[in-house]
Amino acid sequence: MRVRAMLRGLPVTELGLGTAQFGNLYRETTDEQAMSAVETAWGAGIRYFDTAPHYGLGLAERRLGALLAKRPRDEFVISTKVGRILEPSLQSANQMDDQGFLVPAAATRRWDFSRDGILRSVEESLARTGLDRLDILYLHDPDDFWEQASTEGINTLIELREQGVVKAVGAGMNYSAPLADLIRKADVDIVMVAGRMTLLEHDALDDLLPLAQERKVGVVAAGVYNSGLLSKDRPSVGAKFNYVDAPENLVNRTNSLADICERHGVRLPVAAVAFPLLHPAVTSVVLGARDAAQVSGNVERYDTQIPTELWAELSDTGLIPQMTIPRASTEQN
Repeated sequence: MRVRAMLRGLPVTELGLGTAQFGNLYRETTDEQAMSAVETAWGAGIRYFDTAPHYGLGLAERRLGALLAKRPRDEFVISTKVGRILEPSLQSANQMDDQGFLVPAAATRRWDFSRDGILRSVEESLARTGLDRLDILYLHDPDDFWEQASTEGINTLIELREQGVVKAVGAGMNYSAPLADLIRKADVDIVMVAGRMTLLEHDALDDLLPLAQERKVGVVAAGVYNSGLLSKDRPSVGAKFNYVDAPENLVNRTNSLADICERHGVRLPVAAVAFPLLHPAVTSVVLGARDAAQVSGNVERYDTQIPTELWAELSDTGLIPQMTIPRASTEQN
C-alpha cells in the first residue's frame, strides 16, 4: 500500500477505511463484520482509519478503538472529528436515531465549535476509542457555523497540535470553496472533501487542490462515488447522486464515462477510486466498508492498473478537465 506524507510528515496510506458503517449506517453492522473489515484492511496494508462521534452516536468510535487496541500504535493513523457533542438523553433512549444510523437514540447531537466544546469532544473521543492519542482532528461539517469554526474552532485545533495532543488538523466538508478559504486563513495540515473531486464533479480542481498543493496541505478525498452513481459498472434504477435520485443528465454522463472505461477494459468504480489520486495534493481516498468483502472490493479497485490512455480519452472528450497530472501521480508513487 503506497503512502503519501503531508507538510509535517504524517504519512497516510493512499487508501483509507471509513467507518460510518461501523455506526450502523442505514442497517446493522455486527461486531464480527466490523472485526473482519479491520482485519482485512490491515492485511491489505491500510493504515489510515477515519471515524467520528456522529457515526452511530459514538458506536463507530468505540468499535474502531477496540479493534485497533492491540495493533502497534505507531503503525496506524486515526482521524476523528469535532463539532458535534453527544449529550445523554433519557427521554429519547427508547427511540431510534433519526439521522440514518440504526442505533438507540440514547444521546442527542449538539453542534459546538467553541474551544470548550472541542476540548470536551476530544476528551470524549479518546474515552470512546480507548486509545492513548488521536492523529488527525477535523472540524466536522462546519457549514452553518463557519464564523466560529473557522476562527475559534480551528485555532483550538492548532493549539492542540502545538501541545502535541494531535499531529494534524483541518476540516471535513462537502464543499471545496470553504476548505480553500480555511487554508488561506489558518495553518492547517489536511482537509477532507466529500464528493467534489470525482469523475462527475471537479469543483476541487478549480479552487481547493491548486491552493492545497501550493501550501503543502494534504487533501483526503471522500464520497468518490457521489452517493452511489459511480459505484457500479452502470447506473442502476434509482441510483443516488449526493443522497437524492440522480437527475437524467448525470445518469447520461455516467453512461458516457462507463462507455469509455469499457473500451479500455476498466470498470467505472475502479476509475472513480483512481481519479482523485491522480492529483499530487490528494494524500488518500477514504472508502467506507461494512465487512471484509467490501474492504476486499475496495482494495481490488485501488490495486487495478489503469492505462493512461483512459485518462487521455476522458479528457479529450471533455468528461474530465484537461490535465497532465497522471505523470505527476506516477512520479509521486
